[in-house]
Amino acid sequence: MKASPAIVQDLLNLSHEIGREERGLVIAGEGNTSAKLDDQTFLVKASGACLATLKETEAVECKLAPLIALLSETRLGDAEVDEALMASRVDRKAKKPSLEAMFHAYLLSLPDIGFVAHAHATTVNQILCSPRARDFAVRRLLSDQAGCCGVASVFVPYIEPGLKLAQAIQRETAAFLKKHEATPRVILLQNHGIITLGKTWESAFTLMMMSEKAAKVFVGAAALGGPVFISDEEAHKFANRPDEEYRRRMMKL
Repeated sequence: MKASPAIVQDLLNLSHEIGREERGLVIAGEGNTSAKLDDQTFLVKASGACLATLKETEAVECKLAPLIALLSETRLGDAEVDEALMASRVDRKAKKPSLEAMFHAYLLSLPDIGFVAHAHATTVNQILCSPRARDFAVRRLLSDQAGCCGVASVFVPYIEPGLKLAQAIQRETAAFLKKHEATPRVILLQNHGIITLGKTWESAFTLMMMSEKAAKVFVGAAALGGPVFISDEEAHKFANRPDEEYRRRMMKL
């Protein structure tokens, strides 16, 4: 099936915006993006491609089900995972999908998620490589951060990228869903990077930028003896206000 030109363009827009050098979110071939096409297929950045210059030919159409099924496997080696990634391509002549296509497939199967973005954002990673990483994930500094990104993010302790990381993301996201009864908007990977999930490419991008803003505030506050968080009660109150819900709709969040 030929991918919708509109969705392809949306994926390119998301990739190019995240890949802009001055944003400090990715360099070279770092990071990846994906877009859901339908209940069976999705697009994901090709391995080694650069987000800033991503082309349509570097957006690989893959099948969701085989990659999600991999998350139940416990004894696959790297070569077998590589074979499964290549086999998931709809077009066998397409480029190799990103290794992280596995967690993209799972996250795109969550309710109302159409786009997923993953970056190695510089300021976010300053925190994720520090003893304060979990604090940054589960607490909020700013009311607009709570309104945009939700009252908490999924936190995934460090694990090597690949199948085990995808399984950890699935496990921690499932725990978040059970606790908060809501789909997460941001996932933070210790010593690695950030994942944002949105209905639209604009929402996935906005969540990325808001998280990087919050990280800059966090790092600055830490240098001045903080940070000082808003209470969980205040974060919940603000995030659920009718005017904030309206603002999220207008911003396509």
